Amino acid sequence: MSSNITDNIAIINEKIAKATKRSGRDPKEITLLAVTKNVELARIKKAISAGVRLFGENYIQEAKEKIEKIRRSSVVWHFIGHLQKNKVKYAIELFDMIQTVDSFELAKEIDKKAKNPIDILIEVSIAGEKSKAGIKKDRVIDLARKISKLKNLSLKGLMTIPPYSDNPQLSRPYFVTLRRLAERVNKERISGVTMNTISMGMSNDFEVAIEEGSTMVRIGTAIFGERPEKK
Repeated sequence: MSSNITDNIAIINEKIAKATKRSGRDPKEITLLAVTKNVELARIKKAISAGVRLFGENYIQEAKEKIEKIRRSSVVWHFIGHLQKNKVKYAIELFDMIQTVDSFELAKEIDKKAKNPIDILIEVSIAGEKSKAGIKKDRVIDLARKISKLKNLSLKGLMTIPPYSDNPQLSRPYFVTLRRLAERVNKERISGVTMNTISMGMSNDFEVAIEEGSTMVRIGTAIFGERPEKK
């Protein structure tokens, strides 16, 4: 991995193209989301200059500072971290999509605070890791039905974070499960619910995710390098 952000993005786009070719897909089906947690403003601007238009943030306060300083109509922001109910009012003002809805209680709070419809994804915990958020897979269809009745939420798909491994092939079963789950939700034909977005795959396993049906990959380290965790 280069220290040059433009080079890194070009490499990622090439890998996306190869992964889609292997799986008989069109590279245009894949959206690249740059994860900017703990990334300084100047480096985000370099990614924008290199053609990235979608960014993901994990923390409300950090995102607020960046979004207010960048203020570009061409740039889209998604919230991809754990969302506390007391931060919902800020999230709906800052973000175009919230990817991490994992309970009906959180969905209701977003619906109550939103003045206009906002796009969301359901976060699914396929491995059932206690350290990670997400709803259990057998509760997804029920949650989708309940969300469909909320006027200010537009459910667009699912997201997941598989257990980390140095071997990307170990993520494959989790990606297969999420894709099949999205297909099951679609078969239910729930009014107002679509499964057009399958957000899965990160720096270490995004090529496998694409092979298994991902439409959005969330890449941080492979673009910006290792970032120190803020205390």
